[in-house]
Amino acid sequence: MTEPATPTLDSTENGQQGEVSAYSWYALGVLVLVYVLNFVDRQILSILANDIKKDLALSDADLGFLYGTAFAVFYSLFGISLGRLADNWHRVRLMSAGLALWSAMTAISGFSRSGTQLALARIGVGVGEATASPAAYSLISDYFPQRLRATALAIYSSGLYLGGGLSLLLGGLIVEHWNAAYPDAAPLGLAGWQAAFMVVGLPGLLLAIWVSFLREPVRGAIDGLPSLGSAKPFRDFLADLANVVPPFTLVGAARRGAAALAINIAVAATIAALVLGLTYILGKSTLQQWAFVGVGVYAVFSWASSLRASDLPTFRLIWCSPAFLCTTLGYGMVAFTAYATSYWAAPYAERAFDIGKGELGWFVGAPGAVAGFIGVISGGRVADYLHCRLPAGRIYVTLFGLLAPIVPLVAAYSTDHFATFAMCSFVAQVLSSSALGGAAATSQSLVLPRMRGTATATFFLATTLVGLALGPFMAGYVSAVNDSNLAIGVLATLVSVPIGLTFLVIAIRCVPRAQTGLEARAKAAGECI
Repeated sequence: MTEPATPTLDSTENGQQGEVSAYSWYALGVLVLVYVLNFVDRQILSILANDIKKDLALSDADLGFLYGTAFAVFYSLFGISLGRLADNWHRVRLMSAGLALWSAMTAISGFSRSGTQLALARIGVGVGEATASPAAYSLISDYFPQRLRATALAIYSSGLYLGGGLSLLLGGLIVEHWNAAYPDAAPLGLAGWQAAFMVVGLPGLLLAIWVSFLREPVRGAIDGLPSLGSAKPFRDFLADLANVVPPFTLVGAARRGAAALAINIAVAATIAALVLGLTYILGKSTLQQWAFVGVGVYAVFSWASSLRASDLPTFRLIWCSPAFLCTTLGYGMVAFTAYATSYWAAPYAERAFDIGKGELGWFVGAPGAVAGFIGVISGGRVADYLHCRLPAGRIYVTLFGLLAPIVPLVAAYSTDHFATFAMCSFVAQVLSSSALGGAAATSQSLVLPRMRGTATATFFLATTLVGLALGPFMAGYVSAVNDSNLAIGVLATLVSVPIGLTFLVIAIRCVPRAQTGLEARAKAAGECI
């Protein structure tokens, strides 16, 4: 594998002209496959949830924790440092290594005999998957010009929905065939849900080899702002990791001075008090949920503080930008409900309509994949179209994806007929998935090329630490305190809509000014352009 070539005038000029090679489309196709497998491995827990609940004696709140929080907190925590590594090192190699790790941990999940063991395996999956999107978003932004970026990111993001739907189909078929073939004594004593983890995990090791042969494009050349990253990427990565992973965060804070250490300790104590308060209010069984979320919030604060000290331009363009924060948090509210519905749809239908896993794969999983693909691709295309005509055009598409799914979602979880549930879920999926491409492209347009990996990691903080860590758990918790009524649990997540609406209305006002003055703000923060 050759290192990126030194940027030349020709490469920069071609990038400014917005030309797209056939290889860029090929690379995008490979990245989509990676994201498909990413979500197969992440989402397969949905179709296996009821069996895992029975075999491991778990509650709906526990299942929400396993799917969301255990995965999301460490995905977010390591995604921060890995996003910075994607800005400074070979992105293709980073993605290949991460793919191998999360695939192996998915397979290892099949040996779990307790909720704790499965949680540890899910943490490993989260760490591995944290490499994928920061590297992919940065690569796509260097493979495709601004005019096609939302479309390219939407195509990449379609892997989310294809993988999520495929996970239900594959998981259901694997469990049914395994249980039919081994009704009594199965090889290694494995249940069908354990075999499913292994079957979907192992192919990722082969895909990791394929990914390793992708070409690494010149960073920023397509925008006329070429850069080569850090000369010592792993030293910077380890330093970033020390500023994110507790308790090493205290050492990182101490290096910045006594005042920084005192503030860090005060924030940690405040978060600990909030964790204890929430546990007292909501019950001792929620301690692991709030402890994990508290660690995640503390890690994000510690990282943002270190970023402010080490890279002020990046800190200001991300954490001091109302446009970036409101876009990110606005989409996070879309993800809050979307993750809850995508995870709980199969367990709900299995309980409410007495539908078998194989049928759920065909009638919920496969249509969900098609719906997500249609929504994210059409949403990306509309976002690019509106972006050329309205300064905040992409944000309007994200706003649509927040509001439009409400009616079909309420209808889906209020009906007594499975056919109505399936059709309304399909419509809600199409509408909600339209939000992603525009929000992702907007986040990339608000930073300089060298900052894109960090910006992606920050963007995914909202979709994971806010959406994934809280949405599925909230639905499961509300269900658990309402006699396992998942309909009430899922619909309760619509509380995120007015919050998201507020953020996105602010983003519509702020994004145009932020995009116009990007280079000026970067220079004001000390960036050399």
